[in-house]
Amino acid sequence: MTMNRRGRLRAALAAGCAATLVLGTAACGGDDAGGGSGDGSVVGLITKTDTNPFFVKMKEGAQQAADAQGVQLQSFAGKQDGDNEAQVQAIENLISAGAKGFLITPSDSKAIVPSIDKAKQSGMLVIALDTPTDPADAVDATFATDNYQAGLLIGQWAKAKFAKEGKTARIALLDLNANQVSVDVQRDQGFLEGFGVDVADKARIGDENDPRIAGHDVTDGAEDGGRTAMENLLQKDPTINLVYTINEPAAAGAYQALKAAGKDKDVTIVSVDGGCPGVDNVKAGVIGATSMQFPLKMAQLGIEALAKFAQDGTKPAATAGKSFVDTGATLITDQPQDGVQSQDSAWGKENCWG
Repeated sequence: MTMNRRGRLRAALAAGCAATLVLGTAACGGDDAGGGSGDGSVVGLITKTDTNPFFVKMKEGAQQAADAQGVQLQSFAGKQDGDNEAQVQAIENLISAGAKGFLITPSDSKAIVPSIDKAKQSGMLVIALDTPTDPADAVDATFATDNYQAGLLIGQWAKAKFAKEGKTARIALLDLNANQVSVDVQRDQGFLEGFGVDVADKARIGDENDPRIAGHDVTDGAEDGGRTAMENLLQKDPTINLVYTINEPAAAGAYQALKAAGKDKDVTIVSVDGGCPGVDNVKAGVIGATSMQFPLKMAQLGIEALAKFAQDGTKPAATAGKSFVDTGATLITDQPQDGVQSQDSAWGKENCWG
């Protein structure tokens, strides 16, 4: 690298880091940081927020991988989930910095696409993490949990448990919101299929016609939303004995509602996430089983792909048989069921995030 190029890189990094502070997060190093064999190329990470433990772990994984690969990481985040404008500005900063590419968890899967197109036109590799863009092929690759598989695992576990105990299920489904975004639909429908319900249209929540389903409600993925949704569904059907939740905060809220109604010992809760508080709730018996995601792995693999692209122009290939790179999901439970592969909460605690 010539001295002039070093000077330009330092200037771009300084501008990028200054802009990053405005957006509320920073992870920029000097141009000799990183222990790998890379050439110091600039790469980016843009998350929805910098407070959600899922994205905190993602940022941690990205920085570890950037150090190992010898690339310079600039990290950005919105002020809250849905802050598309901050993500648009982050992409502009990375274009100005001459970045080779970036990872992004889109806050608005559709609205961010024009900015992604602009980045790709400048020669950047763009990889979505966790949340697909709309359309999905707006990015060069997506690294994510197979959310349908994550739902399928907890559905299969619940089906085996209820069959073993000779119980007939009355199912409550605590979803995300009314928008039916992809992650919400895939987890819900995967769970139902795993439990043996005919899901009709896999791309739509709520069109099933199965007498075991007591009802759906929405939680916004939050503990208070989970409690309210569970209260609503218990009023509708107090015989509910199986609860699916979009994530572990919603599961914690559902448990509080069940406990207040004196039904916590009689109802099985399943969920998706793999955060450390959720794993603790598996150990405590609050959650029967959860499907663990791996945000650190998503980010590490993504940064490695960006470094490879910077080195020789290679773009990542999707997992065989899928349209994305599957970063895995593992069932965590202390009540293993025959025919359903799982790990216990001790393993979960060693591998959880947050």
